[in-house]
Amino acid sequence: MPTNKTGIKKRSISSITGVVKRFIVSQLLVYGSILFIIFIVACALFPEWIAPYSPTVMMPSHILQPPNAVHLFGTDFLGRDVFSVVVHGSRDSLLIGVASVIAGGIIGGTIGVLAGYIEGFFDIIVMRLVEIIMTIPGILLALAIAAALKPSLFNIVLAVAISAVPGYARVLRGQILSIKRRSFITAARSIGTSRIQIFVRHVLPNSWSPLLVMATIGMGTSILVGSSLSFLGLGIIKEIPDWGSLLSQGRSYLTVAWWMSTFPGLIITMLVLSVNLLGDHLRDYLDPKSSRI
Repeated sequence: MPTNKTGIKKRSISSITGVVKRFIVSQLLVYGSILFIIFIVACALFPEWIAPYSPTVMMPSHILQPPNAVHLFGTDFLGRDVFSVVVHGSRDSLLIGVASVIAGGIIGGTIGVLAGYIEGFFDIIVMRLVEIIMTIPGILLALAIAAALKPSLFNIVLAVAISAVPGYARVLRGQILSIKRRSFITAARSIGTSRIQIFVRHVLPNSWSPLLVMATIGMGTSILVGSSLSFLGLGIIKEIPDWGSLLSQGRSYLTVAWWMSTFPGLIITMLVLSVNLLGDHLRDYLDPKSSRI
């Protein structure tokens, strides 16, 4: 009998230790993600302070140098410092992600809120249109819109934002329908509160959590889609290329200068991963049903 109790106690201690270790690792990943996102934002806001060279300076004697102590990410086919170009290119890449999430969230959120609160014929028509748009893959829809418009920052943001609208609309509609059936909404109606007051005071304040989480996770997707459009030649044509354009330029030199595409690709991957980790953590924090230590 004592042996069984000892075994149970050891398994309990082992399970608790495993939970604590997973919690510590997850927290370290979240903090690391936040620090990396802060670094990328600093690169976008103050590139001159972080980049060691100007992104437009060409050094013919340093063409296609591999990563070294002087050039951390090596140099490209024009002799430019790849690290400096990546730092300066972060501004447009990050702007595409942030602006498209804001625009898509506002448009899609408004559609979803109105459809969920008004319901009836308006809800049926709007959501059927949203479902039709959702049958088209987001990257394909963004590609079609970008190809139909002239290459510019505004058009790229518009293309990425429109491709994200259906997702925001469906999530917000479901959240509004759920909130409308809660007891505090029924209580507000019973005391004669108008529909407008219920909507402004009770429905809207309780519907922001899923939108915030979705916007956080969607920012990584928007950056990835924007970089994909630039990679395909539908992005911004500028003297300082964004990350997608850097990937496109480096693909012709993969066999002789792997670093030209590898480092911009790693930055995109790490940023998307960091944003997704932060979004998952934010979802767990805002979800009252999630289990936390």
